[in-house]
Amino acid sequence: MDQGGVFMFTGLIETIGKVSAIHPRGDVWQLDIEAPKIAGELRIGDSVSISGACSTVVRSDNRSFSIEIMEETRNKTKLGDLKNGSRVNLERAMRLDSRLDGHIVSGHIDGLAKVDKIETYPETMKYFFNAGPDILSGIVHKGSVAIDGISLTVIDVTTDTFSVGIIPTTISETT
Repeated sequence: MDQGGVFMFTGLIETIGKVSAIHPRGDVWQLDIEAPKIAGELRIGDSVSISGACSTVVRSDNRSFSIEIMEETRNKTKLGDLKNGSRVNLERAMRLDSRLDGHIVSGHIDGLAKVDKIETYPETMKYFFNAGPDILSGIVHKGSVAIDGISLTVIDVTTDTFSVGIIPTTISETT
């Protein structure tokens, strides 16, 4: 059942976590994530964006927390490809009593896109993604898109690709 509401994110990554264990249990996998910067503030039932996918905290302590994912999440997101040691972008759900930076991001994944090309400049990067029409139909020139939970501005859109620019802070502070 739903945990009791709609959870939103900003697409501004708070910290990078590291997968410390994966526990497959039938159709549910538990992921343990080391994240000392935020783990101590998480409570069971809190929502956290794990590389863009809204997930529910099922265990937490001062250094790490755990989430559970089902087959649908493993198939439709990159979470199914994670291994011990994988790094993930983390963001706690927005609070209505705080400032709203970034964009409003739902944490519900529309699909997967593949990196087609990366252009590297002295300080920035431009990523080109290949995606199907189901994804591209929702991509708007100069609009926003969340990739791995990072809210980015779309530069160009073609019939089978879109591109985004990455600034130095995003390069150094996210996966």
